[in-house]
Amino acid sequence: MISLLTYTLKNLPNTSKWALRFCMRPLSSSSQLQAAAASQTKSKKTLAKPNIRNIVVVDGVRTPFLLSGTSGLLHRTSVPKDVVDYIIFGTVIQEVKTSNVAREAALGAGFSDKTPAHTVTMACISSNQAMTTAVGLIASGQCDVVVAGGVELMSDIPIRHSRKMRKMMLDLNKAKTLAQRLSIISKFRLNFLSPELPAVSEFSTSETMGHSADRLAAAFAISREEQDEYALRSHSLAKKAQDEGLLSDVVPFKVPGRDTVTQDNGIRPSSLDQMAKLKPAFIKPYGTVTAANSSFLTDGASAVLIMAEEKALAMGYKPKAYLRDFMYVSQDPKDQLLLGPTYATPKVLEKAGLTMNDIDVFEFHEAFSGQILANLKAMDSDWFAQNYMGRKAKVGLPPLEKFNNWGGSLSLGHPFGATGCRLVMAAANRLRKEGGQYGLVAACAAGGQGHAMIVEAYPK
Repeated sequence: MISLLTYTLKNLPNTSKWALRFCMRPLSSSSQLQAAAASQTKSKKTLAKPNIRNIVVVDGVRTPFLLSGTSGLLHRTSVPKDVVDYIIFGTVIQEVKTSNVAREAALGAGFSDKTPAHTVTMACISSNQAMTTAVGLIASGQCDVVVAGGVELMSDIPIRHSRKMRKMMLDLNKAKTLAQRLSIISKFRLNFLSPELPAVSEFSTSETMGHSADRLAAAFAISREEQDEYALRSHSLAKKAQDEGLLSDVVPFKVPGRDTVTQDNGIRPSSLDQMAKLKPAFIKPYGTVTAANSSFLTDGASAVLIMAEEKALAMGYKPKAYLRDFMYVSQDPKDQLLLGPTYATPKVLEKAGLTMNDIDVFEFHEAFSGQILANLKAMDSDWFAQNYMGRKAKVGLPPLEKFNNWGGSLSLGHPFGATGCRLVMAAANRLRKEGGQYGLVAACAAGGQGHAMIVEAYPK
C-alpha cells in the first residue's frame, strides 16, 4: 500500500416460490467549471446540482489482483502530500497489529502526521464506503482532497488461538504466585491448541456465502451451465482487456523476495467442458456453485484520489469522472444476502433522475456467477419488484453488451476491501474509452447489504 501511494504521487497527470416464477425465464448470456458542464460527452443532461460542490475522481490505481498465496500488499493514491486533507481505507479481515491500516500506511508513505486517517469496514463494499465517506467530507466543505481506497491480504490472515487457550494465557498473566500458575497450567489440554480461523459464514445465519449463492441460484432457476457460461464470459473479456492494455489502473508491484508483478494473475479462460468437470463446492453433490464460477480468494489493494472539482482544476489536473448520487441498502441476510444490486439500482437511478436506458456502462461486482444472474433476473421481474421490493414495476435488465465488458471479480479477483475502487475506476475508464456519459457501479456485501453509485464522465 505504501508503494502504491508513492507510485501515484509520482505518476498523477499534470426451489422456493421464486423458482416457480423464474424457471420459465432463462437468461441469455468557475468559467472552467461552466465550460466543463457545457461540453458533456453526450447531449444528456449533467447531474450537477445547484449550490453543491462537484466531486471528481482525478485518478486511481491498484496493484495487480493476485490469487491468494502469491503476494501480499496494501495501497493508496495521492497528490503532493501536504495537499491531502484526509485518508480513508477499507478492509475486511483486519490485522490486529495495524487495526487502523489507513493511518499506518499514510505514515509509512511519508504523509504528515497531521493528516488524519481512518479505516472502515463494510464487508465487500468497504472501499465503496471509504469513497462515499470522502464524498461527504468534500461536499460538506470539511476537505478538498481525500485519498480513499481499500486493501485485503488473504494469503496471511490472522489466526487466533482457541478461546480456551486465550483464557488460559490471560489467567496466567494475572496469576501472582507459582502455585497459581501451576494450577492454571495443569488444566491445559491438547485441544486448546486448535486454532480459530476467521469466520467464513454469516454471523446471523451461520451460512457461508457460497452456500447462500447456491440456494439463490436454485431459487431463480439458474442452471450450472448458465453459471459456467457467465464465468467463461468474465474470464474471456478480462483476458481480452488485459491483452489490449485496457486495465490501465494496474501498477507494478514488487513482491518482497519475489519478482515484480505487473498484471492480475487470476485471469484463466478455460472451456465449458473443463469447467463442467468440477464438483460442487458448497452444496454437495447437487449444488451448482463451483470453484470455476465463483470469485477466488485474492490479495490486492486499490486507491483513488478524490477532490473538489475547483481544487483539481486549480492544481492543473484533468479529472476522469464525477462521483454523483449513491445509495446503500440492506435486506434479509438469509434469502436475499446477495441481492444488494437489485435493491440499490432503482433507488440510485431515481435519486439521480435517470433510467436504465441512460446508463452507458455497468460495473457490477461478481461474487458468483449465480449471484450475478440472479440479480439480473430479479431486476427484470415485475413480480419480484412488486412482491419483495414494494415497487410497481421492474427496473429492467442491463444490456449485456454494456455489462462488465473488461471482466469482473470472477476473473480479475476480489480482494474484499479493494473491489469498490476497482469498479469505480473501471467505469470511469470505460466511459472515457467508449464515449459514454453515465456509469452505474453496484455491489452486494455480507450481511445482506449493497451499494450503487452513478459515475459521470468528465468532459474531454
